Amino acid sequence: MNRRFFHLYLVSDSTGETLIAVSRAAAAQYASMSAIEHIYPLVRTPQQLDKILNELESAPGIVLYTLVDHDLAHRLETACQESGCPCLSILDPVLNMFQAYLGTTSSLRPGAQHVLDADYFKRIDALNYTMMHDDGQMTDDMELADIVLVGISRTSKTPTSIYLANRGFKTGNIPLVPGISVPPQLERLKNPLVVGLVASPERIGQIRQNRLLALNADEDSPYIDRTAIAEELAFSRKLCLRNNWPMIDVTRRSIEETAAAVIDLYRSRQSGQGFE
Repeated sequence: MNRRFFHLYLVSDSTGETLIAVSRAAAAQYASMSAIEHIYPLVRTPQQLDKILNELESAPGIVLYTLVDHDLAHRLETACQESGCPCLSILDPVLNMFQAYLGTTSSLRPGAQHVLDADYFKRIDALNYTMMHDDGQMTDDMELADIVLVGISRTSKTPTSIYLANRGFKTGNIPLVPGISVPPQLERLKNPLVVGLVASPERIGQIRQNRLLALNADEDSPYIDRTAIAEELAFSRKLCLRNNWPMIDVTRRSIEETAAAVIDLYRSRQSGQGFE
């Protein structure tokens, strides 16, 4: 498939995280197209905007922005109109809706979502905890976790844990390894939500084989044997069923989708709804 490319300008007076997330979610819907991203964070002066306009003139493209300074936003939009480049403020439609419903105007503070509030420090604390409790480390104080993920090798435990930590959840993860007993305290946990991550033997085998190739390791190993993998998964499922731990099949899920499912289970448990 021949891919087509286009220039995408992301102009923000803050970190640009909002623009990046929105633009990539939209661009992902166009499989035959690829965006050449031009990311400009912390744009707060006319001089910074001048540089962007010069680059836009030499390589036109789509412009998305989050600028609360009306003068800068007006200059950017005017330049885009003159050059024929589509231009959109990502936040304006949302802010207008909020204003109409709440009956009050916004404070127009650049980067207001990144203030050092309690939620920020909660995320930092969760990330520190998660990094120290990755891959079965420090299981003695796993009771302090919000969430504990268990699963065999290559079920995305670590990346899912880190994603959850960035959402403010202290997350530990414990690998299930053939021939090695699970930590005895795991099955005695009361506070954390324990979730088992499973996948199809075919998917696990594929990921493990790619892993061995990357490491130039011996491919004649039980690590990638489909029968052995099926036995590992059977053990994992039995462990979860014995302890009434919910399981999530990650075969066709992204890290974000897996984390969203875990968070949904966590909130259901907190609200007393239990699991289906």
